[in-house]
Amino acid sequence: MQLPLTYVLSFSALLFGIGLYGALTLQNAIRILMCIEIMLNAVNVNLIAFSRYLSPLQPAGQAFVIFVMTVAAAEVAVGLAIILMIARRRDTIDIDRMNLLKW
Repeated sequence: MQLPLTYVLSFSALLFGIGLYGALTLQNAIRILMCIEIMLNAVNVNLIAFSRYLSPLQPAGQAFVIFVMTVAAAEVAVGLAIILMIARRRDTIDIDRMNLLKW
């Protein structure tokens, strides 16, 4: 028994909306990275859903999901390195207090 495509897309849209809301309203840098990861996972759900709906025998959607997860892991590694470096110098990870790149 397979779920209808609209259910999965609705779930993905809700997940993306939660991630977008968190990324735009939160001030903690690590929480913002987590919300970006939630948004990328919503994209992964979409890729899997369309892959299963359009061509259930070909693993193209799964291959794209693995690629997105690899890019997301690299993004998190670089983002956390930047956040940790700023936290060591400024003793905070609050986005409003970070003015390191300002003139």
